[in-house]
Amino acid sequence: MSAYARARHIVPGSAALALALWLTPAAFPAEPVDVELVLAVDVSLSMSPTELEIQRHGYAAALTHDNVLKAIADGAYGKIAVTYVEWAGTTWQRVIVPWTVIANRADAEGFVAQLDARPPDSARRTSISGALAFGSDLFAESGFQGTKRVIDVSGDGPNNQGVPVNLTRDEVVRQGITINGLPLMTRGGIGGAFDVDNLDRYYSDCVIGGPGAFMIPVNDWTQFPEAIRRKLVLELAGSASPQWAAEEAAHPPVVLADDKPATDCQAGEKMWRNRGWGTP
Repeated sequence: MSAYARARHIVPGSAALALALWLTPAAFPAEPVDVELVLAVDVSLSMSPTELEIQRHGYAAALTHDNVLKAIADGAYGKIAVTYVEWAGTTWQRVIVPWTVIANRADAEGFVAQLDARPPDSARRTSISGALAFGSDLFAESGFQGTKRVIDVSGDGPNNQGVPVNLTRDEVVRQGITINGLPLMTRGGIGGAFDVDNLDRYYSDCVIGGPGAFMIPVNDWTQFPEAIRRKLVLELAGSASPQWAAEEAAHPPVVLADDKPATDCQAGEKMWRNRGWGTP
């Protein structure tokens, strides 16, 4: 029997209601952490099964890397909360690893074990805006209170379904959430028809935003593990551990958010319409 059911069984009337409300998660104070981090990973059909595995392995290696663990330990609380989400179209988002505290290597290895427990799946379309909206909602149910909230989104193409990505980006940033990006400019997979030139510029102008937002382009899959590791260190270290941030930033390119958009943020939607496939 649940705590709520026991409350109703033992205590009648308004007293039972008061006790039930007291037992809800909202009644407990949020656990403080240095960063609440949503890892939002593209699994659209434009990427091959091999590339999906490279992504998984890259995140696993980064989360257990000494520099990442050092950046976590150097924080004010010495711990972060992380969740791993895979996404594709507007309504296709899957939480692969729920909110988990990482404070040490054992925690990180436990997170990776959950990540490895099921193979990556894939689905049609690319809705970065859907991923950002889904990711922002996850913070409300995290049970943690981070000094910083970050959505770390990776993808190999532009938004081609759902709300225009720049509009969703702006709404998420207004909530005090930072969006960092990892544009995958690998030209791999089977979905080359929806590639855009300068995906890094698209991410800079249309996707990333918020205080200190940045992106790290990936031009070849061999760069992916290092890019993920560097990105996590930069996100987690911040001003608490400038030596780590400086070490990672010393290897270009890291591109900061630009407040002067020049890219067509609906390039993906227009490509979809121009091929006669209807409304994105």
